[in-house]
Amino acid sequence: MKAKSPILISVPHSGIKFPEEVRSYYKDKTLNSPGDTDWFIDQLYSFAPELDIEIVVAPYSRYVIDLNRDPESKQLYQDSRQETGLIPSKSFSGEEILLKEINQEEAQRRLNAYYWPYYKMVQEKLDERIELFSKCLLFDAHSIKRLVPKISKDPFPDMIIGDADETSADKSLIDCALRSLKKGPFEVAHNHPFKGGHITRYFGKKSPSQHALQLEMSQDLYMNEESIKYDEEKAPHVREVLREMFKSLLKELS
Repeated sequence: MKAKSPILISVPHSGIKFPEEVRSYYKDKTLNSPGDTDWFIDQLYSFAPELDIEIVVAPYSRYVIDLNRDPESKQLYQDSRQETGLIPSKSFSGEEILLKEINQEEAQRRLNAYYWPYYKMVQEKLDERIELFSKCLLFDAHSIKRLVPKISKDPFPDMIIGDADETSADKSLIDCALRSLKKGPFEVAHNHPFKGGHITRYFGKKSPSQHALQLEMSQDLYMNEESIKYDEEKAPHVREVLREMFKSLLKELS
């Protein structure tokens, strides 16, 4: 499908599938309801094709391999927070998710089978957009529970734009996203407590024409965290704010 706009949305953490060849590594509870999932993000952003924006959604759980972590499991943040690695053994809450250890050979297999193919696919789509529009923006879409004590003792803001301390995108695009989001009813933060994971840092400013932003948001804005259900009353308000932001970003990119 030929790109119709310079924006590509990446959704790396809403998948819940486990390939057959990895299922024996995990507890039944993990397989049936993988925690730390960015629930319904693909559904929340499903308006994007109406704006000619393509969405790519990773099908597998982040517990299989976390597409937003460094391939060598290097820390993303230099503070006291507890980070999960490339192939997590515990959830954000500290709960064990594995039945048996994953060795280096299996970790490398997963990199080759699931991780690098996603990165290759994303870069090919960005290259196409640069060729067609002279520039492109990768928008990495995430969500998280309002409170995760092992990351922060304080509840998270509603929405957090991350751009690796303003290194992953031109300031005009950063300002455009922030300005548009702040017109809505939600609390908007910038680079704190999240400043973009490995995807934002890897793809952002690989060339002067290639930009990347991450949006993290608290899940209670659009869903019930306890029952894990999409909230049909709350979600439309979030979708409208996001829609207006993308309209602004498209105008800025043009």
